[in-house]
Amino acid sequence: MASGKKARPTEHAAGRRSDQLEPGGARRPDATAPSGAARAAALELRHVSAGYGETVVLEDVSLALTRGESISVIGRNGVGKTTLLATVMGHTTLHAGEILLGGARLDGVPIYRRARRGLGLVPQEREIFPSLSVRENLAVAARPGYWTSERVLELFPNLAARLGNMGDQLSGGEQQMLSIARALLTNPEVLLMDEPTEGLAPVLVESLAAVLLRLRSESALSIVLVEQNSRVALAFSPRAIVLDKGRIVYDGESAALAGDPERLAQLVGLAE
Repeated sequence: MASGKKARPTEHAAGRRSDQLEPGGARRPDATAPSGAARAAALELRHVSAGYGETVVLEDVSLALTRGESISVIGRNGVGKTTLLATVMGHTTLHAGEILLGGARLDGVPIYRRARRGLGLVPQEREIFPSLSVRENLAVAARPGYWTSERVLELFPNLAARLGNMGDQLSGGEQQMLSIARALLTNPEVLLMDEPTEGLAPVLVESLAAVLLRLRSESALSIVLVEQNSRVALAFSPRAIVLDKGRIVYDGESAALAGDPERLAQLVGLAE
């Protein structure tokens, strides 16, 4: 049985990418530019305590995400996973600490400005516009950058055949694809994803997991994946974080947890 010693955080920065032109003349974002700004963490939380009104959900949470790095956040229901993403986006009350995006502080910055500065969110409820077509849902989010309608439709070919369908005419899996595609079209620096596989059939979970792995390996995005499905989460990223009662109880290698089911069960509160 593995010891209870907390794993040391490890960095999994993206490898250096060439600056070659993509088809159509667009440049793939370079996550490893040598400037001082590029060396700053893509996203950093410093001793953050936050919640809803006077209720504190997150307590003294500190983590840093390097540019191009992906992490998974797991834990049982009610431990603060969604609140973590909501806090980064500015939807909660920040009681203490600092939140930084690319080295610039976000605490006190309005939600819409956080999005403009490079945060993208795939919400748990998907929140697509039911009265707009797939094409219109994508168009309202589009901002200049690497991710274009052509690229997201190549990533999600099912949507290409549904461009004229209204949002409420899509299946649950198609709605999730649209939610992710819409977030990508904002061309974020950091993508926050809140339980994207929730409620999907197993075959769709596997399909979406393959897309997530492709996003991680082929783009310069920094991704925070909150996921109840620990198998998907631990396979997605080399680094995993476990939350319990609003605190980080593990920040280390995903493989170590995947290879030790007993410890994983203890950390997520399924065993005593």
